[in-house]
Amino acid sequence: MNFDRIFKENRQPIIAAFALFLIVVTLSFSSEYFWTVGNVFNIGKQASINLIIALGMTVVIISAGIDLSVGSLLALTISVTAVLGIANEMNIVLAAFIAIVLTVAAGTLNGVIIQYGKVPAFIATLGTMGVARGVVLLISSGNPSMSFPSPFLWIADGKIIGIPFPILLSLVMVIATVILLKYTRLGREIYAIGGNEEAARLSGINIPFVRIVTYSLSGFCCAIAGIVFAARVGAAPPSAGVGYELNAIAAVIIGGTSLSGGRGNVMGTVVGAFLMAVISNGLNIIDVDPYWQGIVIGTIIVFAVMMSNLRSGNR
Repeated sequence: MNFDRIFKENRQPIIAAFALFLIVVTLSFSSEYFWTVGNVFNIGKQASINLIIALGMTVVIISAGIDLSVGSLLALTISVTAVLGIANEMNIVLAAFIAIVLTVAAGTLNGVIIQYGKVPAFIATLGTMGVARGVVLLISSGNPSMSFPSPFLWIADGKIIGIPFPILLSLVMVIATVILLKYTRLGREIYAIGGNEEAARLSGINIPFVRIVTYSLSGFCCAIAGIVFAARVGAAPPSAGVGYELNAIAAVIIGGTSLSGGRGNVMGTVVGAFLMAVISNGLNIIDVDPYWQGIVIGTIIVFAVMMSNLRSGNR
């Protein structure tokens, strides 16, 4: 086994994993509460929402795209579920299903606009971010007081074989994304159009279909994360998901996925999501002002992108 080649190909996720290890060791000595079962599960739950969104973002970025609408799509799922299931007393399962379908449709619309409207992904998803947030405020009337029924909250608080359900759910989605990207034709085509779109087109890959599917998958991941978020908070705040696009992009880039597309893997994203969650949790338990979290996350994104570009330049 050529360890030198493995390190060169996975240098950034390995560095991220080492950074995660150092932060965990530091926090272990900084707070006696860090290794409590409750806090460990809390980190897992906190990471699960960002991780699920970041999985969709990973697929999009590998295809050389970007999705800035993920936070607003998450809020759209929550608000539609609340308006149908609480305000209109629809069965909560049916309400959540309709919300997921609508969010996937919104993600698909992103792909259609980018592919057929020839709108850059950055602009198209930025527009969708504004539109979706506007729809959330419109249908909820800015009302944050809608509370979900107790059985619905099991999604966030329930456990299976002693492990919180959100952690198991994110694990299942990680496995599904690994299988998609590594063992399916669609996964290979996603890497291909991200690496060289013209070469992918000449080799017979259906570019429009693959591109639209990537944004549909991103929408689906936002919808699932939205359901978990709603169950965890127990309400439907219209401001839900603000800034989540930054967290998701940070997790993906920290994990070694190239912003220029064609390169990256799911396990790197997992490390990135847990690194973000541990940093956020650590700042909370050592009582750092929450406003510093935005500064830290922004700095991490710039540093990670700089590392990624330097690595690309050295190839």
